[in-house]
Amino acid sequence: MEQLMSYFETIPAVHRSLILVGGITFFWILEGIVPLFNVGYNKWKHSLPNFFFTVTTIIVNFPLAFLLLKTSDWAVTNDFGIINWMPTMPVWTYVFLGIALLDLIGAYIAHLVEHKVKPLWMVHLVHHTDHYVDTTTANRHHPLESLIRYIFTLIGVFVVGAPIGIIMLYQSLSVVLSQFNHANIKLPKSIDKALSWILVSPDMHKVHHHYVLPYTDSNYGNIFSWWDRLFGTYMYLDREAIVYGVDTFPDAVENAKINSLLKYPFVKYRKPTTVEVTE
Repeated sequence: MEQLMSYFETIPAVHRSLILVGGITFFWILEGIVPLFNVGYNKWKHSLPNFFFTVTTIIVNFPLAFLLLKTSDWAVTNDFGIINWMPTMPVWTYVFLGIALLDLIGAYIAHLVEHKVKPLWMVHLVHHTDHYVDTTTANRHHPLESLIRYIFTLIGVFVVGAPIGIIMLYQSLSVVLSQFNHANIKLPKSIDKALSWILVSPDMHKVHHHYVLPYTDSNYGNIFSWWDRLFGTYMYLDREAIVYGVDTFPDAVENAKINSLLKYPFVKYRKPTTVEVTE
């Protein structure tokens, strides 16, 4: 574990890029082997806006990365933060707790807030308007959302008191797990269900991309699934019943245009439909 932390403390930028590109490539190939939905769409054309927003996410986060480093250094130097206030523990426990808490604040809470605050929902809407969810959808975030997520991550680093090695490991896991649970892949239901007790599985996250409430407002987790179960936001829907998109913005053609997607945070809020949940 010490060697792993040492690596992530000084992980080269090219290695971080390889994790991003490698993950997309791996799940892209897997989608062709065991697809969940055999949809007849041009995969490359569909991915263009998603790749565009992947680039904007990198552009937003790269110049701000030094704030994460400075905040982390200050917390560690001043023995500040949850994991630094706790009794001495094994390194693996320290690392695991740090990652779990960063996932809670930087992913679960951030995601929940985006769904509950109307202006933030209009920003997050860009992510939900993908009608063919696949591994590239994981990075489909408006530049404003990239900034919002960064702020929550920064708060998480401060509150948790995470050292830079844990931050880099968390971000790497977050990227790969997001690519995994968005991927258009079909795991055996028994395996997916078992996995969903610990990690956010593909079937679990796809429920979140169902086009109507209350399913859209569920399953907010990114790495660990237990946050949804703990806070009562977990929902189940059979994967064959899932329809992607958002009922208030149903135009698949407009939702594939980068210029339209960039404008969504500034259009008028539309009240979504809520359907009755059937067990």
